[in-house]
Amino acid sequence: MPVEKNKEYIVDIIDNGFEGEGIAKIDGFTIFIPNTIKGEKVKILIVKVLKSHAFGKALEIIKSSKHRKASDCETYKRCGGCDLRHVEYKETLKMKQNAVQSLVNKTLKNKIEVEENVGMENPLFYRNKAQYPVGLDKEGNPIIGVFANRTHEIIPIKECLIQNKESQELARFVIEFINKNKIPAYDENSRKGLIRHIVTKVGLKSNEIMLVLVINGRDIPCEKELVKEVLEKFPNVKSIVKNINNKNTNVIMGKENINLYGNGYIKDILGDYVFKISPLSFYQVNPVQAEKLYNIGVEAAAISKNDVVFDLYCGIGTISLFMAKYAKKVYGIEIVEEAIEDAKENAKLNKVDNTEFIAGDVELILDDLINNKKVIPDVIMIDPPRKGLDNKSIENILKVSPKKMVYISCNPATLVRDLAKLEEKYEIKMIRPVDMFPFSKHIECVSVLKLKK
Repeated sequence: MPVEKNKEYIVDIIDNGFEGEGIAKIDGFTIFIPNTIKGEKVKILIVKVLKSHAFGKALEIIKSSKHRKASDCETYKRCGGCDLRHVEYKETLKMKQNAVQSLVNKTLKNKIEVEENVGMENPLFYRNKAQYPVGLDKEGNPIIGVFANRTHEIIPIKECLIQNKESQELARFVIEFINKNKIPAYDENSRKGLIRHIVTKVGLKSNEIMLVLVINGRDIPCEKELVKEVLEKFPNVKSIVKNINNKNTNVIMGKENINLYGNGYIKDILGDYVFKISPLSFYQVNPVQAEKLYNIGVEAAAISKNDVVFDLYCGIGTISLFMAKYAKKVYGIEIVEEAIEDAKENAKLNKVDNTEFIAGDVELILDDLINNKKVIPDVIMIDPPRKGLDNKSIENILKVSPKKMVYISCNPATLVRDLAKLEEKYEIKMIRPVDMFPFSKHIECVSVLKLKK
């Protein structure tokens, strides 16, 4: 090995990797160094050595990139929510675009040029959903914050530059109430205590707010006083819910919700549509960019009035409704039953009558629709979880060969992997990144595929 653990080296950063980290080489051996930028000269400490590569820690920036900026957050290096706060925003857009292009060049036969990354006009305070873990500080007092990267140590945060401002104020108010009334915080080690997480959801255009208290039990002391004080201080709060999670698990929310105030949901507006958002349903965390993403996808699909559309992993039916006004019929499939109930409600709410939403495993429902019910789609919209598509779903898609596909992905690695399995039969017309998560390493992409003649 050309490098040793715990030794210092001076290196040139020759590129940035898929997660925004700097890449250097010593005698052809690759080293990944977080918080460094292509073009920099850096003194590093090697912290881990594997057979094929090593990881380093930046000790000193000897020659700085013109794109480096002073960090505006005290905790970003520890919390892992933002990986790129040390880089000018416009440069982060190029870095992400280049990361997708690199994956395309390595994996696809068709070396399509990745289109320009769609950025945000104002990339601050954009997240409409926050999940704050509750724990204990060294004196045993309840605190909230974020987990330190790759640990369950809670870092208290004064202000987060990507979370909605009012949701942060609400969470701080709740933790003050918990402290004042000596309500016990959950301790992961002993599995004792009550309050596990404070979850907030905000309707960006409606200004409606939901507060969810995730508890290890069923009753919260001073529950009525908490509801009263929250509503007095935060009139935009339209729903307060307690979520029961008694399990020893990393999953934040349990399956049972009890309404303390309101109907158990809030509404928000995306495009021309109103959407109901419940505690467990998925809704894009950056609606400003989600609207751009959906419009790009729907426009590129060029859906006609005779088209039957499948929307796989449809969530609460957001993009299904965007497509429905152009299509003959849209079938939405999603495994989360509560999300499907919300999707049906959203269709009614918006007076859309040419959608059908089905709860179940996408692989099984897709198989049933195609092979048993003989429903053949003209267009398929896919927005899967990070792991991408399973082989059975790809087989079924290739079997029915819809004339067009739009594949939206939050993980370019699995997107490109799946496109490689489809490109023999499909021409990849477009891959366009949309910056849904500014200053983080995450990249959302929309790709359009057309059946070859």
